[in-house]
Amino acid sequence: MNDHYDVLIIGGGPGGAMAGKAVAEAGLSCCIIEKRPAIGTPVRCAEGVGQEIYDFIDLDPKWVSARIQSAELVAPNGQVIELSSEMAGNEVGYVLDRKMFDRELIWRAANAGSDVYVKTRAVDAIVEDGAVKGARVEYAGEIRNISAKIVIAADGVESKFARWCGIDTTVPMNELETCVQYLMTDIDIDSSVNVFYLGNEMAPEGYVWIFPKGERTANVGIGISGKKCKDGSRPKDYLDRFVQEKFPKGKIIELIVGGVSACRPLRSTVANGLMIVGDAARVSDPLTGGGIINAMYTGKLAGEVAAECIKEGNLTAAVLKKYDTIWRESAMGKGIERNYQIKEIMIRLSDQKMDSILSSVQKMDLEVIGTKEIVRELIKYNPWLLKEMSNLKKILG
Repeated sequence: MNDHYDVLIIGGGPGGAMAGKAVAEAGLSCCIIEKRPAIGTPVRCAEGVGQEIYDFIDLDPKWVSARIQSAELVAPNGQVIELSSEMAGNEVGYVLDRKMFDRELIWRAANAGSDVYVKTRAVDAIVEDGAVKGARVEYAGEIRNISAKIVIAADGVESKFARWCGIDTTVPMNELETCVQYLMTDIDIDSSVNVFYLGNEMAPEGYVWIFPKGERTANVGIGISGKKCKDGSRPKDYLDRFVQEKFPKGKIIELIVGGVSACRPLRSTVANGLMIVGDAARVSDPLTGGGIINAMYTGKLAGEVAAECIKEGNLTAAVLKKYDTIWRESAMGKGIERNYQIKEIMIRLSDQKMDSILSSVQKMDLEVIGTKEIVRELIKYNPWLLKEMSNLKKILG
């Protein structure tokens, strides 16, 4: 490990790996550190991605656990709404093997020239004269300083590094989805369909998911609002009741827990000498919780902008702001804001109104599928939405 790099990246997930590859391909020195002893483990994700994954990488079949052809929504009253691939959008695509996928991304960053160190933890930021200059890290039992022209924080939803740099990264409790997931086998599922269960009794301000991982195997999980957690009503309590009802003979072979932000992104994802990507920047989808693609996009973009700014010799927030502006104005950035507004509407709905909305989905016959078109169709069948939810005007523009 060197004492200085052009770019130091905190976190070896998809965002950090994509950033490292972009920096190294630009001919700059780069180091990626990951606090865990192995890349890709433990998996803290439902592992689903949409077709847009091909914007970043050609999928090798060995990274894919299941090819998803359609999705089903199960309403609070038990009604099943089947969504075609056109209607389901990003909910069709692939369920990955994240252990293999994440390692492949890191290998590509390493092959491009990035140094990679696992079981290496950032313990503080080095800040001088209002600018981030590197990090203090714990490596092989020793604390050492690594200086860098730019640090990219890709350390996930827990994101300590940006906070050490003076940025408020707090996720309000009511906008933190607390999640539990089982990897289950010996269960009866359709291995080509993602299934989502909705309703306040099933998963308050969240949902239960079944993401196939192959024949008779799936990620079965739940995310609920942190403000709904209490004794007897923790995510695991809800999930255990669901599993007992739906898969009483299924076998649980893995258990993971974690959190997903359902808030707006950070007000700024740059500072002097600092860029923030992926879940650390709070760019996971506030409606679905999906974050793999957004992390890859922001990581790649941050790496490219960092390399450009280093070559120009200007590392101020004003110049790095280019990264922040580009992603906010992108389809991803606009989608995050739109889905945040929709999420704010959905969490206030009673189960009865949720049933009404989901029932109307089956009546839709849309030539162009998009969020605005779907919302307009929903209002046509549920005019009370426009009267009760003023935020819809923002969504419709």
